[in-house]
Formats: sequence, structure tokens, C-alpha cells
Amino acid sequence: MQQPRLVISGLSGGSGKTLVSLGLSRLFQRRGLAVQAFKKGPDYIDYAWLALASKRPAACLDPYFLDDERLLRQFCRVCAKRPSDLAVIEGNRGLFDGRDVEGTCSTAHVARLLKAPVVLTMNCAKMTRTAAAIVSGLAHFEPDLHLAGVLLNNVAGERHGAMLRRAIESYTDIPVLGILPRMRKNPLPERHMGLSLDAADHTVHAVLDALADLVRDNVNWEQVLELSRKAPELPDIPAPAPTFSESAEDRPRIGYVHDRALWFYYEENLEALRAAGAELVRLDLFDSAPWPELDGLYLGGGYPELFAEEISASRHLEDIRHLSLTGRPVYAECGGFMLLCDALVLDKGPMPMASLLPARARFFSRPQGLGYVTVHVVAENPFHPLGSEWRGHEFHYSRCEWPQGAEPVCCLDLAPGTGMYEKHGKHYDGLLTRRTFGCWTHLFAPAVPHWARNFVEACRR
Repeated sequence: MQQPRLVISGLSGGSGKTLVSLGLSRLFQRRGLAVQAFKKGPDYIDYAWLALASKRPAACLDPYFLDDERLLRQFCRVCAKRPSDLAVIEGNRGLFDGRDVEGTCSTAHVARLLKAPVVLTMNCAKMTRTAAAIVSGLAHFEPDLHLAGVLLNNVAGERHGAMLRRAIESYTDIPVLGILPRMRKNPLPERHMGLSLDAADHTVHAVLDALADLVRDNVNWEQVLELSRKAPELPDIPAPAPTFSESAEDRPRIGYVHDRALWFYYEENLEALRAAGAELVRLDLFDSAPWPELDGLYLGGGYPELFAEEISASRHLEDIRHLSLTGRPVYAECGGFMLLCDALVLDKGPMPMASLLPARARFFSRPQGLGYVTVHVVAENPFHPLGSEWRGHEFHYSRCEWPQGAEPVCCLDLAPGTGMYEKHGKHYDGLLTRRTFGCWTHLFAPAVPHWARNFVEACRR
């Protein structure tokens, strides 16, 4: 496979790699190139931005979820399914930062695996000659890494930029691909609480076009594009064959709520459900139109606490209750799980939810669960085989409150992880009532191949 590609990385979080990844993706897209964006690491918000910048779904590359063979297969599968002129892979944290001192799961590891050139973004505030020492050290820190160029960010002015360029190009053979000026205001709006990233929102596209203009005016983007085209050939990996019957009558209909409250979905999870035989129907909690007849329901994550009153008044909570009470499979992650609780508890008081699972979700201003988890399945359920082990991640600002004296029976044992219940130092997640399952843990379907098959089969039954 001859796929032009490059990795955008940085010295640390906040170096400017998201700004550069979005700006380059939108700039190349505007110039008529098909751009396939990837994000290394679990981050629904960056995925959404990258998808809007490139105007096609972004994809996940995470070496915690996937071993080397499956990660390479994931990259090649996406590139084959959605052919592009360029793949832009945004890293996370610093280039060599991983889960241990060996750099396990680092952006550098992903770049070596994909044989992709790396473009480094550097925050150069109050720095001159030291920048050359940093670039030299990075270029020689690990073998087989192609540091192809550097972008200097947060530069005070022309004199500062010229001095940085002279230092780096005098002491290293790494080219300076661009110099981005210091900006008084972050061009990206706050990318966490409350940002629904509606594709129809003209403000979002104005931001992306402004980033593209910034990159166009300050980066040698033609040289960046040429570097991506010099990436060596990757092996051709055939796509797996569909695992379902083509008969329309055999395809269960699964709804998934995707609106301004719930929108945390990996595209790969939806693709896995389709590949397992499902017909997917997009739903909206805030739309007054009746939902169609469904065989199952998938509730992803999001920010339901921002719309708690509207959700509490939504006619579709009764639809969710009906699906659950009639035995239809319902799978809910994080924000979706909160909808299944008795109530969502905010500072202004409790907001009644669907009351299908015996817990309340109390919202806090700081994360209550954050990071990768390893899941051990300790109770039978329709979605995860008893005794199986898989990997996921948590990102929630709420925690469970239980009726006095309650000892919930959970399906998942997390190690590490926070989950919804702790007993004797162990952390548990995953409540099951009938065929309704709710948990804080997010999963990435390519890393949990049984999930989509079991979900669709349960709906088919």
C-alpha cells in the first residue's frame, strides 16, 4: 500500500499539534485533496474536530487497545475503505511519552510502526538556541524514527523566528517547516464541556477555516505534503469479509442516539455493528418525532448533564423504558448510562431519568474516572462473555450513588479503573437489568471483537 502519511506530534500537551493537525487537514481539504485523519489515543472531541476539518470520519489508532499487528491492520483497513491523498495522524502528549519509561504506547511507537515521517510542533516561548538542542536530542533519542521537520509555535516575532530557524538549521539537519506567530487568544474554543460540534454550525467551520489560513500563511505546506509522499510502502492487508447474511430480513434494527447531549461514538463501533449485520438508525432525544420500531438501542457518551431538564422532559425516555421492559437489548456507555439511572443529580437538585438501573449519577466539577482500564467480565450478560478480558477507557465527571444498604451486582471488574462501585479495594462496573446494560467504561470495537457480534445476535433473537 502506497499511502502518503505523516504524524503530527509535540514536546508535550499544549504544544500546538491539534491546531496544526486541524489547520493542515482543512487546508489540504480546501485544495481538493482527500484527507483521512487519525487520532492516537482515546479522545472523542479531537476525533470530532478532525472529522469536521477533513469532512470525512476520523479514525482511532491506539496501541493500548490494539497490538502492533492489529494497529497496522486498522490503519490499512481505514485507508483502503476510504482512499485518500494524505493521512494525517495526530499524536497525543509528547512524542516519546507512553505508559512507562520504555515509552510503551507512545506516539513515536505508532510512527515507527507505520513508517511515517514525524512533524514536530514546538512551543518556543522564551526560547532560542535551546530549541536546537531539543530538536537534536529528539532526532537521536530512539532509532528508526524519522523526524522529518519541525514547526515552531508561539513565536514572538520575525527576529525571534529567524534566530530559532538559524539555530536549528545550524546545529541539526532537521528542516524548519514553518513558524507560527504567538496569538493573544487561542483560536480553538474550549473543546471540552458543552461543545456539541454540530457539522451545520457555521462558527465551527469558521474556526477551522481560520486555522487553515494560519497554516497556509506561515507553514511551507507544499514541503509538508512532499514529505508525506515520501513515506515508504506498507504491506497490503486484505479487509476482512462481512460476517453477516445479506438478507434484509435478517438485519436487526439498532437505534443509536446521536444528538447534542450524546455524541461520543467511535466510527469504528458503528461500522462494527453494521459489519455484524445491524441496520443502524440515528435518533435524537430532543426531536418530537416518534422513534421507529427497534430491535435494540445503543446509547453512547456525551454531556447529558448540560441538558438534564430537557432530557428529563423528553418523550423518548418512555421509548427507552419500553425497549428495556420488553426485553430488547440496550447497551449504554457513560453519558448513556446516566440516562438509565433513577436520576441525574446536579447542584440544583435531581433530574429524573429513565429509572431502569438502581443508581443515581451525581455530577461533579472534576473527573471522577479518567484513563485506561482493563476489564474482566465476572457475571453473565448478553454482550460480553463470562471470563473474557478486554481493554477500554473511562472519562466521566459523575459517580454513582446507591440506595442505603444496596450492594449492586456488577458484571465487570476493573483493574485498573474507577468504575461505579468499590468493595474490598476492588472496583466494579456494568449493571444489568433484563437485557439492559449500563457502564462507565467506553469500548473500542476493534479491540473487543465479540461485542458487536453479541449485540447484534441478541437483537436478532
